[in-house]
This record gives sequence, C-alpha cells and structure tokens, in this order.
Amino acid sequence: MSAVPLPSMSSQAAGAGASAARVATAALVCAAVLIAAGLFLPKWLTFLVTMAAANGLVSLGIVVLMRGGVVAFGQGMVFAIGGYTAALAFNKLGITDALGLVLAGGVAAALVAAPFAPLLSRYRGIFFAMLTLALSMVTYGLLMKLAVLGGSDGFNTGRPTLLGQSLPDARVGYIVYCLAVVVSTLAGALARIYFDSTRGLVTLAVKENELRVEYLGGSVRQAMAVNFIIAAFTGGLGGAMAVLALGHIDPNFSYWTTSGEFVFVAILAGPQSIAAVFVSSAVLEVVRSFSSSYFPNTWQLALGLFLLFVIRFLPRGLGSLWTKGNAR
Repeated sequence: MSAVPLPSMSSQAAGAGASAARVATAALVCAAVLIAAGLFLPKWLTFLVTMAAANGLVSLGIVVLMRGGVVAFGQGMVFAIGGYTAALAFNKLGITDALGLVLAGGVAAALVAAPFAPLLSRYRGIFFAMLTLALSMVTYGLLMKLAVLGGSDGFNTGRPTLLGQSLPDARVGYIVYCLAVVVSTLAGALARIYFDSTRGLVTLAVKENELRVEYLGGSVRQAMAVNFIIAAFTGGLGGAMAVLALGHIDPNFSYWTTSGEFVFVAILAGPQSIAAVFVSSAVLEVVRSFSSSYFPNTWQLALGLFLLFVIRFLPRGLGSLWTKGNAR
C-alpha cells in the first residue's frame, strides 16, 4: 500500500497566510462599501446601522462561546462595563477621542472578566448560562445603587473627538457610523482568522468531545477561558460604541433583557458566519424599529414570531444561507 503524502508545514503556513489575506481583502472591501454608502443614507438609518454594529460586536462574543458549546446569558455585564468605562473616561478623565474610548471599553471589560474566566471555564450548559446571568444582574444591582455612577438614571456624555479633531455638528453621526463600521469589520476579520486558527479549531473539538481534546494534549479549560475573555473584549467594544452613538449610559445596559437580545442575535445568526452576526443584528434593529412604530404594544410579539420563523426554516441560522455549500 502506497503512503499518502502529507502536506508540509510550509504549505500549511502558506495556506493560512492566503486565507488571512482573503479575509483582510474582503474586510477592506466591505468597510469601503459601507462607508461610501453612508454618505447617501439618511441619519436615522446610519444611527440604526451604528447601533446594529455595536450590538453585533457583543453578539460576536456569544458566537465565540457558542462554538465551544456554551451560551452566555450575561453579556450585558461586559456591555455595561465597556459603556460605563467610556462614559467615565469622557466625563471624569477628559478623554474625548472616540477610538481611544472604544478601546478603553474593550480592555476594561476584558480585565474585569479575566478573574472569572478560570471559574466559568469549568461549567457547561445551564450552569454556565446562569452564572453569567448572575454576574450581569449583580452588576445591574450595583449600578442601580451607586450614586456616583448616576444611579438608576445614569448620565450623559458629550460629543467625542476623533484623532484630536472636533467633529462638526452636521457630520458627527456619520463619523461615528464610520468608526463603528471600521471597528466591527476589523473585529469580524480577526474573529474569522481566530476561528480558522489552531485554537479556534480546538474550540470546535471541545464542543464535540472534551475528553479527546485532553487526550490529545489540549487544555479545555484554557481554551474556554480564552474564549470568555475574547467575548468580554468584544462586548466592551460594543458597549463603548453604543454610548458614543446614544450619548447616554444607564444600568439597563446590564439588565437581563439586554443580554437576551444579544443571545437572540447570536441564535439568529448561527455559528458558521461572522457576517451573519452583524446582518442579524441589523435585522433585529429594523424589525424592532418598525414593529415599535406600527405595533407599539405588541412589537415583542412580532420579534418572537420572527425568531420562531427563522428557527423553523433556518435551524442553523441566517449564516447557513451562504455557508451551506462550504459546510458540505
């Protein structure tokens, strides 16, 4: 029997480099198209897309965890931490640069989540979901009681700058929109590269059979802890971006219904495609906006029916529409 030749390390590295180059090219094209389109979109639509990008960043973290077989019902915690970090840095420290505020929100959320990562990496299923939900609600309770953080009313933030330049009144919404597009596109491209990396593939193996991963020398707990910190970082980015768009922060950022919306988007998107996360987030914003306008008392019903429709006809999420062929 003749031996089957195995690919060399150099060919594997070349393949990985080509894949990263394709992802980078696709990300640049997507960002350029969205930024150009924003010049012609009405202000209400650019705001809607900005919020969709911010919420999509939080749901992207849930998808990272879903690939390992767990779902976080407490992403509102990191969403609120990122938002409060950006707002406090603006009001108390005088940091007004929009890009710096977004990055500060992501780093702060990751630092707060890091001590909990080793503990949560031990749990799966409903235990993981409930522990993350408990952390989110504890954060909500603290934010409600702390008067220095505005209590239940929260507080406002001013207009940010960008790279030291003041933003004009007529273009501030568009510039924040462009920042949201760039940050979310970059985060999505890095997530795609991570999913295709060795650690990302180990995460999929953890979902299938943890015991075999340990036998092969991989660390399941380390993989899950890293995924949790990554999810916290993207959630913090989304929280800071939402504050820049809204100009206001309050404890509802950490409430369980807010976390449920992020889970809604992750389920709607499915774990196959990064682009599907942001598409699903935009779909949620559109459905919620128009449903609340035309059915103000029953828009949640319309949202639930829409999710049931997707689960019935697209059980693997919206991403399965364009990744089905690749999966085969």
